[in-house]
Amino acid sequence: MQPNSTWSKHFIQIAGSSNEAFALASQQTLDNINSLFAQCTKPYSGLAPDLLKEAIYNCNLDKVEPLQQVIEQTNDLIAKNSIMVQHPHCIAHLHTPPLISSVVAEFYIAALNQSMDSWDQASAATYLEQFIIDWLLKTYALGEAADGVFTSGGTQSNLMGLLLARDWFADKHSGHNIQQDGLPDYGNKLRIICSNKSHFTIQKSASLMGLGERSVVCIKTNVQGQMDTDHLQTTIEDLLAQGLLPMAVVATAGTTDHGAIDDLQEIVKISRHFGLWCHVDGAYGGALMLSQKHKSRLLGMESADSVSVDFHKLFYQTISCGALLIKDKTHFKSLLHHADYLNREGDDLPNLVDKSIATTKRFDALKMFMTLKGVGAKTLGEMYDKLIELTQAVAKSVQQNSHFELCCEPLLSTVLFRLSPQYQGVLTLNEFNQLQQKLRLQLLTCGDAVIAETKVDGKLYLKFTLLNPCLTLDDFDDLFEKIEAHAQQLINH
Repeated sequence: MQPNSTWSKHFIQIAGSSNEAFALASQQTLDNINSLFAQCTKPYSGLAPDLLKEAIYNCNLDKVEPLQQVIEQTNDLIAKNSIMVQHPHCIAHLHTPPLISSVVAEFYIAALNQSMDSWDQASAATYLEQFIIDWLLKTYALGEAADGVFTSGGTQSNLMGLLLARDWFADKHSGHNIQQDGLPDYGNKLRIICSNKSHFTIQKSASLMGLGERSVVCIKTNVQGQMDTDHLQTTIEDLLAQGLLPMAVVATAGTTDHGAIDDLQEIVKISRHFGLWCHVDGAYGGALMLSQKHKSRLLGMESADSVSVDFHKLFYQTISCGALLIKDKTHFKSLLHHADYLNREGDDLPNLVDKSIATTKRFDALKMFMTLKGVGAKTLGEMYDKLIELTQAVAKSVQQNSHFELCCEPLLSTVLFRLSPQYQGVLTLNEFNQLQQKLRLQLLTCGDAVIAETKVDGKLYLKFTLLNPCLTLDDFDDLFEKIEAHAQQLINH
């Protein structure tokens, strides 16, 4: 059967029809992308933000043009003015250069457009996602009763882990079913405990779950950003003495600012002692499970009730791609809701919507499949070893450079540093912080470097997040020179 010729050029066609339009558009796009990377010399084009915004807003969406022209416009306006994560001086955030295997997988994901909620929308894809989940459960040694599901990333994984914890606690505490009856009358007494360096999504999750951000109690950390487990113990005791109801403890395997890995074994032990759910946010550092040198730093994760894993960080997958793993699969019952048109009761075939807060969901498991087959877990682990070694060398370079001051010894692949006191002169701490903010913004907007900033004890620090295993120490020699030059320019100005 021939498709309606009026619109067929806008869709990929099946057997018996021409796909010339798709082939031409694909080749044109691929050629443009290859050319873009071949000519890339800066992490950002340097186009002033106001001019970039003006150019985008001047696009007339009412004017329809041939796709070939749209591709060229997209390349010139959007692609050429995007942040180039492959550039050595793009090291601001947990934002990695994606593996070729993941990028190629996106071709299949986009063209096949599988919806991962029901088997009749994602036949092979459903089995493949569960296959990769099973591999993860074995890799993280979570046991025979464990299960998991792919998510959009750490934010969704943390929310789901804490939501399951909340429902589990209410059922255990009073037999209350939150899924059916809403929050119990003691809902305002529930508490989530995490470190003061935990990801902000813990507070956001508490808000979304109806507990409020004030339900999150933060534990102090040491200079490297690791949770003080003695303070954790006394805090739980204090909360109980006040008649409050601590329900979950969140440990972090790789904090965003410091790359700190909490003492997971001790935190799980304390959680078990008080009968609390233990969730490990392993979005950043959980990938170390593939490292033969550093996987021991994650000891204790195998005993956690739930674990967040983020593949678009150190697994080098395209955004977005993550998973939630839980030690006891029966807890997914809190998310189960049958719909007559979708996941009917008694279905013989698996429907992944049964254990997800998402309905329509991308076939992201294909990216991990192609990466594990085409790159391998062993090679990924070796990449992490190289990154941690390089991070230590960069930190040492900071210590040996009189222009900079190191915040603390790095624990993962994050280096926090600031301009040395010689630059502060008569400036107040606030003025000195503002100077470094201006420095970061100037480096970004002129296109020289994309680095980050954060605050530790009121002091603003610049931040390198080393995620690209192709980097060398030479890349940082050039970068430090650029930072010094811009800093001097700002001071003289």
